Amino acid sequence: MNARPAPTRRLTTAQALVAFLARQYTERDGRRHRLINATWGIFGHGNVAGIGQALVEAGNGNRTGPRMPYLQGRNEQAMVHAAVGFARQSGRLSAHAVTTSIGPGATNLVTGAALATINHIPVLLLPGDTFATRPADPVLQQLEVPYTGDVSVNDCLRPVSRYFDRVTRPEALIPAALQAMRVLADPAETGAVTLALPQDVQAEAYDWPEAFFAERVWRVRRPAPDTAELEAAVRAVRSARRPLIVAGGGVRHSAAEETLAAFTAATRIPVASTQAGKGALRHDHPADVGGIGHTGTATADELARTADLVIGVGTRYTDFTTASGTLFENPAVRFLNLNITGFDAHKLAALPLVADARTGLEALTSALAGRGYRVDPAYETEYTGAKEAWEEQVEASFTTPDPTARPTQTQVLGLLDTLVTEDDILINAAGSLPGDLHKLWRTRSRDQYHVEYGYSCMGYEIPAAIGVLLATATQGSPDRPRPVWALVGDGTYLMNPTEIVTAVQENLPLKLVILQNHGYASIGGLSETVGGERFGTDYRHRDADGGFTGPPLPVDLAANAASLGMRVLRATTIDDLRKALAEARSADGPTCVYVETETPDTVSGPPPAQAWWDVPVAETATRPAAVKAREEYDRRVAARRHHL
Repeated sequence: MNARPAPTRRLTTAQALVAFLARQYTERDGRRHRLINATWGIFGHGNVAGIGQALVEAGNGNRTGPRMPYLQGRNEQAMVHAAVGFARQSGRLSAHAVTTSIGPGATNLVTGAALATINHIPVLLLPGDTFATRPADPVLQQLEVPYTGDVSVNDCLRPVSRYFDRVTRPEALIPAALQAMRVLADPAETGAVTLALPQDVQAEAYDWPEAFFAERVWRVRRPAPDTAELEAAVRAVRSARRPLIVAGGGVRHSAAEETLAAFTAATRIPVASTQAGKGALRHDHPADVGGIGHTGTATADELARTADLVIGVGTRYTDFTTASGTLFENPAVRFLNLNITGFDAHKLAALPLVADARTGLEALTSALAGRGYRVDPAYETEYTGAKEAWEEQVEASFTTPDPTARPTQTQVLGLLDTLVTEDDILINAAGSLPGDLHKLWRTRSRDQYHVEYGYSCMGYEIPAAIGVLLATATQGSPDRPRPVWALVGDGTYLMNPTEIVTAVQENLPLKLVILQNHGYASIGGLSETVGGERFGTDYRHRDADGGFTGPPLPVDLAANAASLGMRVLRATTIDDLRKALAEARSADGPTCVYVETETPDTVSGPPPAQAWWDVPVAETATRPAAVKAREEYDRRVAARRHHL
């Protein structure tokens, strides 16, 4: 007797992919989330008849099953940034897909993909590709490689993707799509996932097994630590006299903030934070000592210099965190790294504790509970006193004594500090703002501080804010949207302002603050310290000698933002700015606050860097600035050490 054939459904490859994506879910701690919440897209000949047509059916009229919402972007890189903002705000439990045409649309994804992968944030990329059947060779926008016929520009996405596949036959989509979901939902492996889709295959019909469209739940793991590793970790903590926790982004990805607070309550170990980890504890928590490393606080960095045990929780230990290998000076220092990836857990020759951050902290707290460990009260008094002294410096930086003066950048942050509550979310990525924010910002909630510093990508802020706004709309009350601020300098704004149009189209209450300082202020300062003499960092007219030392360019970024549809509030003085920020916070549509900032002075400027950062200086030069900078560099680099 012949078995009844399994039921099938005849769809194009693109239609099948969209239907599949609409039925994928994650689950963690008993809560289910839709994995692919929406699809961003810009259409060209490489995806308009495939994915484009499939999204029409999935979003309107002739469809069966869950709807796949579509979001219209203006720049392919920016669409990825928006997807990253959404996924980060969603705790990496929900993500967006991004579709582009072949050629320049696809290669524009590369920067965003690198950002997603470096920061371990899930995003699904669906670029069109050249014909699999090769009816004409070359086709429009095809890269010809003389030594091979199976390479396209999409291969640029391989090194910046956690998973890559090219779907050259309809049936090949089934294993490729399943692998893609596996990686997106894996907390240790997640990042950018690319399924390159040849345009002819997208439109090709196939009889798909109905089982492919069944709802699937991808459980997000919380792996527990190995017993032997846990016991070694307990011994290390119990023997430490000056321990310090370095909280990284893994704390936030694991939603381990309360568990970390419970661990510090039991042990009184102070907590410093990386850029990704800031907000793991509120700024006013007794154990929080602020940011660590080159952009860290004096309190955290001095504790790091004298620590005999550094407990990394969910951190990658980048050069900013370690001050390029010069920060942890104690000859006897050891490292204990709690991380969900073995790669990061073994850094700095550490004792590894490979586990989910929350599960690992719970296990460590429980194991220490019956053994009576707590830091010496004198150590606790030391770091709490140092924290109070640092707060005085923060207050001095934020002080605005003359309401008629032009504000400095730190005074802008100080005014914002007086305005926000735990509901507000601040987004930044590049320039001098990340350093000021890491040192000075008083974080009030676990998700308030959203600084992308894994890639520090100029142009991230505006599209990421759109993604965050879309995520908060699904998390809270639609009648009470959370205030989301994108903070940018003029250099960053000029990189990628186009998604303002998307915010206007969707009527999202984005609050954009543009700080006009006429150039690349951060790199200008760095250039000065390494002998570059601020060359090429100011936005100025050429002078008679051909340099860029003339008057500032007459660029009106406020007018530009207004031309893209934003309501713009111009602020000239501190008093103007205070009123404009308050008005923007209460606005129910996209609003921009534009302010020209003053060069900081010794009173209102930020405290200087509390630790070094290695930017190599010319070993030989004729100009005095570079010669002097090299002398300082040689002095600093001599302090670097390898932890073995």
